[in-house]
Amino acid sequence: MNRLWAILCLVAAVAFAASPLLAPGFNGFESGQFPVQIDAPPVQPAGYAFAIWGLIFVWLAIGTGFGFLRRMDDPDWAAMRMPLFVSLAVGVNWLPVAQIAPVAATVMIWIMLAGALLSLFRVGDTDRWMQQAPVAIYAGWLTAASCVGLGVVLGGYGLLAPTPAALVALALALVIAIVVQYRLHRAPEYGVTVIWALIGVIVANSAPLNAAVAGLALLGIIVILGLRGTDTE
Repeated sequence: MNRLWAILCLVAAVAFAASPLLAPGFNGFESGQFPVQIDAPPVQPAGYAFAIWGLIFVWLAIGTGFGFLRRMDDPDWAAMRMPLFVSLAVGVNWLPVAQIAPVAATVMIWIMLAGALLSLFRVGDTDRWMQQAPVAIYAGWLTAASCVGLGVVLGGYGLLAPTPAALVALALALVIAIVVQYRLHRAPEYGVTVIWALIGVIVANSAPLNAAVAGLALLGIIVILGLRGTDTE
């Protein structure tokens, strides 16, 4: 079974990296996909922040490739593979769904997050840069992206005004990030990636200034950085 999951993870990671070919030019949900059109949802990071997907795609492919070639039967890699495969397999289809069904895509990205976090908690103690690090940045970005998607949907369907929707989504992202980073001191890449997303939110809300959203994002950065000071490992 170890060999099977190693193969499946590699195939899923490569397919996931190729998934943008299924939806070329996709840059997030469009305002026209929602009953309430919001041109610039305050919960959404600045566009440059999404470039991290390139790093995630490449690192996951390299990591799973290393695991397949060099650690196929290594028990230290076994526990993390099944949830990672589930997350990546759902992710392969995320972009095409996001183009036509934002609510379904939001549900999917939460499933992706659940799989990524479970995989991160199960990573072994060897090959940090090939096993832990790619899963950590993937899970960190999904923590932000899943909550951003939720915030956009809340605002787009008129359930909350744009700023309250952003605050609710950011608060949820911070709760998840703080709990995960506190429990996983060994995976600072996770917190760094969440901070990358929060900086993108601050940039997006700096002109014009949305003090509430930018302030909450800044508070989150301070708290996540502060957690490193509690590291006793």
